Amino acid sequence: MIVPLSILDLAIISAGQSPREAFAGSVALAQRAEVLGYRRVWYAEHHNMPIIASSATSVLIAHVAAHTRSIRVGAGGIMLPNHAPLVIAEQFGALACLYPDRIDLGVGRAPGTDPVTARALRLHPSSVDSFPSDVLDLQGYLGDESRVAGVEATPGKGTRVPLYILGSSLFGAKLAARLGMPYAFASHFAPAALEGAVAVYRREFRPSRQLAAPHVIAGLNVLAADSIAEAEEQLATVQRARVKALLGRGAGWSDEEAQAVLDSPAGQNVKAMTTYSAVGTETEVRAYITEFARFASADELIAVHPAPPLEARLRSLEILASAAA
Repeated sequence: MIVPLSILDLAIISAGQSPREAFAGSVALAQRAEVLGYRRVWYAEHHNMPIIASSATSVLIAHVAAHTRSIRVGAGGIMLPNHAPLVIAEQFGALACLYPDRIDLGVGRAPGTDPVTARALRLHPSSVDSFPSDVLDLQGYLGDESRVAGVEATPGKGTRVPLYILGSSLFGAKLAARLGMPYAFASHFAPAALEGAVAVYRREFRPSRQLAAPHVIAGLNVLAADSIAEAEEQLATVQRARVKALLGRGAGWSDEEAQAVLDSPAGQNVKAMTTYSAVGTETEVRAYITEFARFASADELIAVHPAPPLEARLRSLEILASAAA
């Protein structure tokens, strides 16, 4: 295997689907990934996104863990400023008790949504400033000694759920290095600082009780299909869907209108989100992930398989697993 493979599942709600159907798709994806030998499957906290059903992240993790046997299941990630660290420790402590040695907890400092929705979440703009302290509090609650006198996480204490710092900038890289935690870079949608952030993390890493050496997880999109033309059309479909979701909220754009926006200056940022994408058949995908793992100095790759419908994502999983073998 080139490097271990994992999955970031966005719990996509395809056109005409309900969230319930999206959850069933997530279960099917995790079950197939388990059979294929993927290391973990993660879900991300997003809010007010009409095509993403993973907003209640810990609930979805519990559901998928109950329908699988061995694959690690976790958050990639929980947006910690949206929550009290004690509440997250209790949620993931409960998950760790229910599914021992299978739960991961990745945390990030962004709200995972737009400014209006952030206000609806009662998120104060200064909440992000306490992220480093919140991570330490969370670590304490899940460890043996709380940093808050007289307050313990029940369940949670002593579970030592593995913590991962998620990021797309030098801030997260420096924090992960200083705390001796694994670092997952969100290059599947925020590619700009990948090289610099990973270099800083590796250079400044300090060993910890959790981790003796740096561990980098790099994200990428994978649209693997049985023909190059099919994979390229899937990528185009994904890009149009993101334009509709991010720039055309409620506008009901057609595919033609979405493509026109995508081709305009306003759409270039959306197109840039898929900079790191393995697109094609097994041959093209193998070549891409081999080079990308080297370029990103990655110890593990976490792939988003965004192509609709579910059958296309399942096929993409299979092709990627074969390409990396």
